[in-house]
Amino acid sequence: MEVTARAPGKIILAGEHAVVHGYTAVASSIDLYTVFSIRLRSEDDDTVNLKLNDIGLDFSWSVRRIKEVLSHLGSPFSSTPTSCSLETIKSLATLVDEQSFPETKIGLASGVYAFLWLYTSILGFKPATVTVSSELPVGAGLGSSAAYCVSLSAALLALSDSVKLDVSQKGWSTFNETEAELVNKWAFEGEKIIHGRPSGVDNSVSTFGNVIKFKSGVMTRVNSNMPLRMLITNTKVGRDTKALVANVSARKSRHPDAMCSVLNAIEAISDEWSTIIQSHAVDDLYLSANEEKLGELMEMNQGLLLSIGVSHASIENVLQTSMKYKLASKLTGAGGGDISGEVIDKIVEELGSFGYQSFTAGIGGKGVQISFDHSS
Repeated sequence: MEVTARAPGKIILAGEHAVVHGYTAVASSIDLYTVFSIRLRSEDDDTVNLKLNDIGLDFSWSVRRIKEVLSHLGSPFSSTPTSCSLETIKSLATLVDEQSFPETKIGLASGVYAFLWLYTSILGFKPATVTVSSELPVGAGLGSSAAYCVSLSAALLALSDSVKLDVSQKGWSTFNETEAELVNKWAFEGEKIIHGRPSGVDNSVSTFGNVIKFKSGVMTRVNSNMPLRMLITNTKVGRDTKALVANVSARKSRHPDAMCSVLNAIEAISDEWSTIIQSHAVDDLYLSANEEKLGELMEMNQGLLLSIGVSHASIENVLQTSMKYKLASKLTGAGGGDISGEVIDKIVEELGSFGYQSFTAGIGGKGVQISFDHSS
């Protein structure tokens, strides 16, 4: 039997940077997925094989070698999410280093550490073939690492004794609330290996789907009643998140009163976003009016971000291009209003001339899902 799990990426609708200073942010799932498939091998086969299809990497370890290096882990503990110790990180590094990881892709090594930790913690030392593919670009702020950890955790738990799923069900199915919480907690442990101190927003959105409001470490799930699609553009320009956050903090120190006003305004936008998307549209006119409001909020959010020094020439290119077609835009996303497919195609073509990658995605959909294939 083969188990497959898919988890969505995320987009921040409002509140970037403000959330770091204790203000509200609103994040949503998007219908672009990372997919993990796991097929257990017979006990006679001594291999764990990991295939990262999108980046062309293929790793194999003998179960015997994994046991030898991670012997201190003991039996799997799938029902008790546990943080990976520094000692274990060093052991994981030993296993990855033995694979001759390509120097040009060494930044992805932490993802392999997370795989080995989650795999052995949840399933123990069982031989298997594991494949992963994704529609999410890496490092573009769309929650690719969270979707990776959530889909991996879900697939592993589906093969463990910690969740009870109907393996005879065809198509995609979902976890119950308690099981989804377990998936989310394990995924967060994987995120910690990759990022050190993640907020937990990305993996929560990927696990539960729909929309989440986040403020000062407290997450509130929001049910969106508006069917929205966004045009998302990946400028492929590298970003230094720590430096950007530090720059905003420095500006806040120099201009505390002014920055407080700006951050309060961003929070007001986040609150209004969540209110609008929860409202029930009584007719098309009401829905159109709400879409126009969201477009205005996106433009205001972007203007405020620009005022605190968060921008780049590539972002300005996206803004100028979308404005030509009366499409509201902001950092990490663009959308709002009813735009024809022909116009979208023109925008994608024009943004492509800058070397950018653009795609459309629905927001506020389902979280992690699981399926079983008995033909394998």
